[in-house]
Order: sequence, then structure tokens, then C-alpha cells
Amino acid sequence: MSAAGAPRRHRRDEQERVYRRRRLVALALAVVALVLLVRGCSAVVGGGGGEEASEAAPVPELPRGGRLVLPRHRVVAYYGAPQDPELGILGETPPEEAARKLARRVDDYARPGRPVLPALELISTLAQSAPGDDGLHRLRQSDETIRRHLRAARAIKGLLVLDVQPGQADFVEEVRALEPYLAQPDVGLALDPEWSVPEGTQPGSVIGSTDAELVNEVSAYLARLVRLRDLPQKLLIVHQFTDEMITNRDRLASRPEVALVVNMDGFGTAELKQGVYDRLSLPTVRGPDTLGGPYNGFKLFFREDTGLMSPRDVLALRPAPDVVVYE
Repeated sequence: MSAAGAPRRHRRDEQERVYRRRRLVALALAVVALVLLVRGCSAVVGGGGGEEASEAAPVPELPRGGRLVLPRHRVVAYYGAPQDPELGILGETPPEEAARKLARRVDDYARPGRPVLPALELISTLAQSAPGDDGLHRLRQSDETIRRHLRAARAIKGLLVLDVQPGQADFVEEVRALEPYLAQPDVGLALDPEWSVPEGTQPGSVIGSTDAELVNEVSAYLARLVRLRDLPQKLLIVHQFTDEMITNRDRLASRPEVALVVNMDGFGTAELKQGVYDRLSLPTVRGPDTLGGPYNGFKLFFREDTGLMSPRDVLALRPAPDVVVYE
């Protein structure tokens, strides 16, 4: 072989190696394309039963399953705040201990076809006699306090209900401040009109009130939150023990995203409590157009009630309460 032929042969060998590499790459790409095509067809034919379905985010549910609070469940709650034992059982014991006690009590309220969903109702905005730095006569619980009660509720597969006593603050502003918690699937809300007073009035010196229009504004806000974040139904409790505490009550709106409960909040003898409940309770109507309520609630006081009513006594009320709260 001549010296001039050696470079030409070297170039041919190099070209053949390049061609072989290109063919191998092309073959590999063809195999990948075939695999992707097969997977795509499987996803279409299988209706989401493959790998894609397993990676999809789960739909948020309530702590004990499902997405409907009421009327699927009966809710039984312990109420209070850690600042003082006079504020309820959540002021008498740490939330973890209160949650364990509640978990033992709820079975007394379970009935066939209607399981119980336990809840801790924490006063997250606490009305104060002192004006405070902003003059609004209210104290907001710290994030750590709220998170601790949420952990305790989750330990028993229950809800946390954040109760708002606004003092002279605006109800809606106090509710919106709680959105980081309300955006979670196991957190509900309660409004306490007794502690909503006008400017210049000290909370506790008079019985406060609110109007159905404001309650409807709050429930509309919760309903939007449920739709935007695909959350389970939200529990919304409004406390009442006088006719004037919720004005224009017949205008309360029913929204399927929100389980609205009017909770009879008075204390005394069993006879007195039943009389107030008979006057303030709402007729029980069940159907697709009334999924959001309003429903009925009933409150029991460990300290103030004369002769604490038993679960059997409470469930003998007509209509039987959908929510039972212990303070």
C-alpha cells in the first residue's frame, strides 16, 4: 500500500465509526419513542389506572374520611382558650389531654349511619375588657398556640374550629387573618356575636350581636376558599342564646360548601336550656338544596349548667342537635 493510500483508509474507517454511532443513537431514540407511545395509549385506554394516576395529588378529605361534614357526621367539640380556666375546658387542661378526653366521650353520641367527628373549638380571637395596643378590645392567639391545638385535634382525627370573639374589631377582617389555617382541610370556623360590640362599648358590658348579612359574607368567603382549593365542606358555627344576637336570621344563606350551624349557647337547668333550644332551633330539612344548612347546635357547660345533661338527654331534643359543644 502506498503512503498516500493510508490517510484515505484512515478517513474511511473514521467515517464508518461515525455512521455506526449515529445508527445506534437513532435506534435508541426510536425505542424511547415506541415506549412513550405505548404508555400514552395505555393511559388513554386504561382511564388513568397507570403510573400517571398514582402520581396525582390526592383529593383533600376530612380527618375521618369523606368530604361532607354535615349531615354525614355529628360533631362533638370541646371549647375554650388557654388563657384562663373560666374560658372552658381548653383553659383547664392542655389541648393534648383535652383531646384524649374528648375522644373517649364522642362514642356516646355515635348512632348507626351517623358517625361522630370530634373537634377542638379554640377561641382564636379573644374579646378583652382592656383596649389593647390597637384599641380593638381583642387578643389574637399566637401561631404556636393555634398550631398546638391543631396538632392535638389531628392526633384524634378531629377538626380544629377557630372561634372569633372580635370585640370592637371587624368580624370579616378577623376571619381573613385566619386564612392560612382555614385553607387546610381540617379547620373550621365559629363566630361569637355575643362579643361583637360597637366602638366605645366594652365587651362583656352588653350582649353583642351580628346580622345575617355579615354571616352570609363570611360563608361566601369560606365557600370561595373551598372551591379554589378543592377543600372538603367547611364547618361554620354561629353562637346564639337570644333572639337579637343574629338579626334577620331568616335571611341566612345556605351554601353546599359550608355547613352552617346556629348553636344554642345558653346555660342553666336542663328545662331552661331546652326551652331556649325549642325557641331558637331551626326546622330540620334535608335535601340537595339545603345541604349547607342551617343546622342546629347545642352547648353544654361543665361549670355553669345545673345538672349536666347526658348525651341521651341531648339526643332526645327535637330536632336532635347536629353539633354538640362542651365548654
